[in-house]
Amino acid sequence: MNNEQEERMKSGSGFIAALDQSGGSTPKALLLYGIGKDRYNDDVAMFDLVHAMRERIVTSPAFSGEHILGSILFEQTIGREFAGQPAADYLWETKQVVPFLKVDKGLVELEDGVQVMKPNPGLDDLLARANAARIFGTKMRSVIQSANPAGIARIVSQQFETAHQIAAAGLVPILEPEITITAPDKKDSEEILLEEITKRLEAEPFPLPIMFKLSIPEVDDFYAPLIAHPAVLRVVALSGGFSRTEANERLARNHGLIASFSRALTEGLSVSQTDAEFDAMLTASINSIYQASLT
Repeated sequence: MNNEQEERMKSGSGFIAALDQSGGSTPKALLLYGIGKDRYNDDVAMFDLVHAMRERIVTSPAFSGEHILGSILFEQTIGREFAGQPAADYLWETKQVVPFLKVDKGLVELEDGVQVMKPNPGLDDLLARANAARIFGTKMRSVIQSANPAGIARIVSQQFETAHQIAAAGLVPILEPEITITAPDKKDSEEILLEEITKRLEAEPFPLPIMFKLSIPEVDDFYAPLIAHPAVLRVVALSGGFSRTEANERLARNHGLIASFSRALTEGLSVSQTDAEFDAMLTASINSIYQASLT
């Protein structure tokens, strides 16, 4: 673990840019960017197009460590380049943005109100690749759709077990048990989730600090105890389908919680924009998310 990067994540001002769209979410991300499915015939072409979108974002003058603390990359990205440099090296050495890597392989079908992560037998190999690419930490996503105590306990158990494997490899894990914003009992789910996380944190020490990526809570400052926990480096929030404006408004009411937005970050960007138009839109987006993350 890079101590300079750890200190930046611990005490720096800013947010995490999530640029980790996977095979399932990439078509929608490209469509919002103005690239329809008629523009590519297979996954190779699709991932080339989304990498070009990501490269345009990170090489923009708007994208820098002045406002952005870290960025989450997709697995394929660590084997690619930004502006002629290995992707993770470009983020840190050129932009002073801490690189993270999405490591989960997607979700299983809904059971007990939740979707746990698919089995990931190649995780150790991926963690070795991440270390070789000078990645600081990882992110893994599960989904909670209803306040089912057994299901939420299983989500937290899997997240913590995988986090131990990641921390043992010398990487800082971001645990992401997302609660969908459409859940009818979202507030109840948050109460169960925080209780489960707190129990596990008290029972299981980690060799490295860990992080959490959570849905913005229904009760303002609900995750304050987690943010203050000595084992937790940072707690970040996903936009979860809210517009950027609404996500920012909700985020700003939660002290110490910072953004880790994906779709809300890229909202309004288009492949057809000139570089000046693109940079202006990205600047406005980054500035608004940064301000919401300062509270």
